[in-house]
Amino acid sequence: MPTNCPSAFLLASPDPAVLSTVEPVLLSYGVPVKVVMDGPAALAALTGECHPSFAVLDMALPGIDMGQLLAQARSEGEGMESPIVLVSDTVTQELSDRLVEGVVEDLILRGAQPSYWKLRIDLVLRTQRIGRELDALRDESVTQLQTDRLTGVYNREAMLSMLFRETDRVQRLNTSLCIVLFDIDDFGHWNGRLGAGACDELLCKVVERTQRILRSYDVLGRPGKDEFLIMLPGCSTVSAVMLAERLRVDVFSNPFRVGSDCIRLSACFGLACSMGRSPVVVLREAEQALQWAKDAGPESIEYFGDSSRPTHPPLTYLSPSSGDELLAW
Repeated sequence: MPTNCPSAFLLASPDPAVLSTVEPVLLSYGVPVKVVMDGPAALAALTGECHPSFAVLDMALPGIDMGQLLAQARSEGEGMESPIVLVSDTVTQELSDRLVEGVVEDLILRGAQPSYWKLRIDLVLRTQRIGRELDALRDESVTQLQTDRLTGVYNREAMLSMLFRETDRVQRLNTSLCIVLFDIDDFGHWNGRLGAGACDELLCKVVERTQRILRSYDVLGRPGKDEFLIMLPGCSTVSAVMLAERLRVDVFSNPFRVGSDCIRLSACFGLACSMGRSPVVVLREAEQALQWAKDAGPESIEYFGDSSRPTHPPLTYLSPSSGDELLAW
């Protein structure tokens, strides 16, 4: 249901006795009630842009079979998960089956008193609320298991799982997949100088800048303290190297402001391409390329498959004589 849709109840019945009994009960919840008297109007209300948050449907609705109405409402009403209560003269095996299958939430016999209606509707709405709360808790639990608590990006375990799934897709479709592993240079220096709280803020800012550059289907994770991993589906080696160059410039060339300090960070980058091979092997290659980059110096980019690795010195921000002032101003 669109978020801008107001909550409303639906009462669909051609029976004046049902309408006069149930409508006041529904209105007692402080929610507008839409009343319709035939099956097509009920179906239109259930499958419209704004679904009712609760529906009472009379088995005696003319114009459409109730089984067809329920089937179309669940299939055509995108996102329609509203609880449905049926009104019937008798309890049949077919209706009992729909209750068991969860097609409808309750069945109330025609002629029930308002107090009984109130009791049963309270139970349905309470069950729905508890179900939503449980779904939210389950989703939150899954998210916490998959994401890094500090930065909100995927953790190492989640990234490995996603790499295995993406590798399967690469093998089936014969597509490309590259990964970029980057590590912030001398982050222990800043941890000692600024403290853990400020460095946590720096890591979050690095993630924020990185996510602005990535495509919607690229995946960013944090496998280590100051180490980040990017999975690039459908990305060629050349494009991955270009992305690393852009990360080096757009993420790290501009200082980060933390409190009253402006901090200039740099990072080294290691790249590897999958070609359908085991993610464990590709990760080891990226780690090796990252180690080559660290050996070459700050801001270096290395690709594992490049046998002629560049020998020119990188732009350096730390040297034996530089001190701290080149990194903070």
